[in-house]
Amino acid sequence: MLPCLNKTLLGVECYGCGGQRAAVLLFQGHFKEAFIMYPAIYSLLIFAVFLIINIFYKFKGDFKIKIAFIFFNASIMIISYIIKMLQFYNLTN
Repeated sequence: MLPCLNKTLLGVECYGCGGQRAAVLLFQGHFKEAFIMYPAIYSLLIFAVFLIINIFYKFKGDFKIKIAFIFFNASIMIISYIIKMLQFYNLTN
Protein backbone atom coordinates (compact mmCIF):
# COMPACT_ATOMS: atom_id res chain seq x y z
CA MET A 1 0.00 0.00 0.00
CA LEU A 2 1.08 3.54 -0.63
CA PRO A 3 1.89 5.41 2.59
CA CYS A 4 -0.05 8.56 3.43
CA LEU A 5 2.29 11.51 3.02
CA ASN A 6 0.30 13.60 5.51
CA LYS A 7 0.45 10.90 8.18
CA THR A 8 4.13 10.23 7.49
CA LEU A 9 5.19 13.87 7.72
CA LEU A 10 2.74 15.30 10.25
CA GLY A 11 1.59 12.24 12.17
CA VAL A 12 -2.09 13.02 11.55
CA GLU A 13 -4.36 11.13 9.17
CA CYS A 14 -5.87 12.87 6.15
CA TYR A 15 -9.39 12.70 4.72
CA GLY A 16 -8.44 9.79 2.48
CA CYS A 17 -6.64 7.65 5.03
CA GLY A 18 -8.13 4.19 5.01
CA GLY A 19 -9.40 4.42 1.44
CA GLN A 20 -6.85 1.97 0.01
CA ARG A 21 -7.36 -0.53 2.81
CA ALA A 22 -11.14 -0.20 2.47
CA ALA A 23 -10.92 -0.87 -1.29
CA VAL A 24 -8.85 -4.01 -0.64
CA LEU A 25 -11.33 -5.17 2.01
CA LEU A 26 -14.19 -4.48 -0.39
CA PHE A 27 -12.60 -6.58 -3.15
CA GLN A 28 -11.96 -9.37 -0.64
CA GLY A 29 -15.65 -9.40 0.26
CA HIS A 30 -15.35 -7.85 3.72
CA PHE A 31 -18.10 -5.27 3.20
CA LYS A 32 -18.74 -4.29 6.81
CA GLU A 33 -15.03 -3.93 7.58
CA ALA A 34 -14.57 -1.79 4.45
CA PHE A 35 -17.30 0.58 5.62
CA ILE A 36 -15.83 0.77 9.12
CA MET A 37 -12.37 1.47 7.68
CA TYR A 38 -13.59 4.22 5.32
CA PRO A 39 -17.29 5.16 5.39
CA ALA A 40 -17.20 6.95 2.02
CA ILE A 41 -16.14 3.82 0.12
CA TYR A 42 -19.62 2.90 -1.10
CA SER A 43 -20.69 6.38 -2.13
CA LEU A 44 -17.39 6.84 -3.97
CA LEU A 45 -17.90 3.50 -5.71
CA ILE A 46 -21.40 4.52 -6.83
CA PHE A 47 -20.03 7.87 -8.01
CA ALA A 48 -17.27 6.14 -9.99
CA VAL A 49 -19.80 3.84 -11.67
CA PHE A 50 -21.96 6.85 -12.52
CA LEU A 51 -18.97 8.65 -14.04
CA ILE A 52 -18.06 5.63 -16.16
CA ILE A 53 -21.64 5.23 -17.39
CA ASN A 54 -21.82 8.98 -18.05
CA ILE A 55 -18.88 8.72 -20.44
CA PHE A 56 -20.96 6.57 -22.77
CA TYR A 57 -24.48 7.83 -22.03
CA LYS A 58 -25.19 11.49 -21.44
CA PHE A 59 -27.97 12.28 -18.98
CA LYS A 60 -30.00 15.43 -18.77
CA GLY A 61 -28.82 17.25 -15.67
CA ASP A 62 -25.71 15.08 -15.27
CA PHE A 63 -23.68 18.09 -14.11
CA LYS A 64 -26.06 18.65 -11.19
CA ILE A 65 -25.88 14.96 -10.30
CA LYS A 66 -22.07 15.10 -10.31
CA ILE A 67 -22.06 18.17 -8.06
CA ALA A 68 -24.52 16.50 -5.69
CA PHE A 69 -22.31 13.39 -5.54
CA ILE A 70 -19.25 15.53 -4.85
CA PHE A 71 -20.94 17.36 -1.98
CA PHE A 72 -22.39 14.13 -0.60
CA ASN A 73 -19.01 12.36 -0.66
CA ALA A 74 -17.21 15.38 0.78
CA SER A 75 -19.75 15.53 3.59
CA ILE A 76 -19.24 11.86 4.44
CA MET A 77 -15.45 12.30 4.37
CA ILE A 78 -15.52 15.39 6.58
CA ILE A 79 -17.94 13.92 9.12
CA SER A 80 -16.02 10.63 9.37
CA TYR A 81 -12.74 12.57 9.65
CA ILE A 82 -14.11 14.68 12.50
CA ILE A 83 -15.32 11.57 14.31
CA LYS A 84 -11.96 9.88 13.76
CA MET A 85 -10.04 12.90 15.06
CA LEU A 86 -12.29 13.24 18.12
CA GLN A 87 -11.63 9.58 18.96
CA PHE A 88 -7.90 10.08 18.36
CA TYR A 89 -7.64 13.14 20.60
CA ASN A 90 -9.75 11.54 23.33
CA LEU A 91 -7.32 8.61 23.40
CA THR A 92 -4.24 10.84 23.56
CA ASN A 93 -5.54 13.08 26.35
